[in-house]
Amino acid sequence: MPQDSTDGTDRHGIRRGPQTIRGTRARIPTFDQLLLDSRPRLADLAEPRHVDFTSTDPWRVMRIQGEFVEGFGSLAGLGPAISVFGSARVRPGEPGYEQAREVGRLLARAGFDVITGGGPGAMEAANRGAKEGGGHSVGLGIELPHEQGMNEWVDLGIDFRYFFVRKVMFLKYSQGFVVVPGGMGTLDELFEALTLVQTGKVTAFPVVLLGREFWAPLVDWVRQTLAARGMVDAGDVELLQLADTPEEAVDLVLHTVPVDRWPDRHRADAARRRPADELLSGAPPAERPADPLADPPGPGDPPADPRRTDRRRSDRGEAAGDPQ
Repeated sequence: MPQDSTDGTDRHGIRRGPQTIRGTRARIPTFDQLLLDSRPRLADLAEPRHVDFTSTDPWRVMRIQGEFVEGFGSLAGLGPAISVFGSARVRPGEPGYEQAREVGRLLARAGFDVITGGGPGAMEAANRGAKEGGGHSVGLGIELPHEQGMNEWVDLGIDFRYFFVRKVMFLKYSQGFVVVPGGMGTLDELFEALTLVQTGKVTAFPVVLLGREFWAPLVDWVRQTLAARGMVDAGDVELLQLADTPEEAVDLVLHTVPVDRWPDRHRADAARRRPADELLSGAPPAERPADPLADPPGPGDPPADPRRTDRRRSDRGEAAGDPQ
């Protein structure tokens, strides 16, 4: 990152909530750090001192409330959307960047808005793909010590001070997540979503991992260590859906998101492929006649082939019992 030639600070500055700060003041702590580092210290308890009201927890609660209001107000008009997460460190031309870009394009073509963290790398790629696909591109930025800024492909960008407020926006306004290879932040978002799905806080919410070679060891660890030791149920492994290509990742999303949460212009087509009640119940899609208006099988018709399984597995040629 370019440095200021006079004092060694980042000449682009940092975002601190709605503020942009440059120069030596750019070294001041973030709002998250101030909140989490505000635990009482023995010295403070032994010798109370005057503290500015804006540095106290009651004031922080008001600021947090305002951030929720800003986020809800800004995103209230958003259509059905999918969030894409991944590394901020991949660059144009690299596989991780181009895959995220194609995911964004395909989601936009399917009628979904695309939400990312608004930064560089895979986030920029997904926003860029959404724009190229004719969709709406959203960035939910966060104040960081090493600020990256909102990428140029974002139509609607919101900067947050607090990680937890930002996470609520991702979950509240997304119909699902597509996760491409990434680091700690990507894993944080992934496991937060899995926890909320596992505990029933969000329902019918696909979590798709794009890049089998990258993600398979993690899924194997969840299965062979967590599930094998009873730390999670075997069915929890099924929450992690693996995809090899952007096309497969988006297909998994389309076959998991309930029809009543689809973009309006594609809802009729989705209903022909898979009824809303079937999606909401979580049942695997049944075999249907080619003609959507044809009569369903009668009592005298032969039974369905028991070897048929969920399309998201049969399309990949996997056995019905293999969670990968």
